[in-house]
Amino acid sequence: MKEKLIEIAEKIKDLDPVEALRFFTAEYPGKIVFSTSFGWEDQVITHMIFANDLPIEVFTLETGRLFPETYYVWNRTLEIYKKPIHAYFPQAEALQEMVDKKGPSSFYESVENRKECCGIRKLEPLRRALKGNDLWVTGIRSEQSLNRHDMANLEWDEQNQLIKFHPIFFWSLAEVKEYIKKNNIVYNTLHDKGFPSIGCAPCTRAVREGEDFRAGRWWWEDQSKKECGLHATQ
Repeated sequence: MKEKLIEIAEKIKDLDPVEALRFFTAEYPGKIVFSTSFGWEDQVITHMIFANDLPIEVFTLETGRLFPETYYVWNRTLEIYKKPIHAYFPQAEALQEMVDKKGPSSFYESVENRKECCGIRKLEPLRRALKGNDLWVTGIRSEQSLNRHDMANLEWDEQNQLIKFHPIFFWSLAEVKEYIKKNNIVYNTLHDKGFPSIGCAPCTRAVREGEDFRAGRWWWEDQSKKECGLHATQ
């Protein structure tokens, strides 16, 4: 697979994000999905896909704990592009069992509990969303966190057994904002209130000046890697 990725990387190295996405739709017809959480980066890629009628399925993980502002962006995106965004929900029985035993806020009590919640609300639905596909498109950018500097814009996801492509991996935040402004793309207003990374409402706060990009995620935990496992580094 390493040789295959090198070969593909060579073919797309001079392509812009839309051209690269179009290349992949020809290489993996009907086997490409894009995951959105309706943040800045994801709205950029959603626009690229929908505005260019690219045959890529767009999906989101409906954890049941999203911000009202996130639901607003979701709904406006549907209204603007008239394209479907598939929602994947947690398995009801697993979620009910966890809440019955530990209550609705067990994730604050320990890292183990938080990972359990992420596993039920995000990781298991993600596996269902990715199943049977060959390529997963994401909105990851290199500068978003330190552990992402070692990643590449094209990689093999061993956990989910498919290729991952990050179309705007090398973009700066300024470039993302400029693209949104130029194309009049709807975005989450929480970004304007100090939320660079937006996840579930109980687990996300605004960051303070000088804090790391992901300091607002699971802020009560003392750990260096603020990741839930969706994009686990290999």
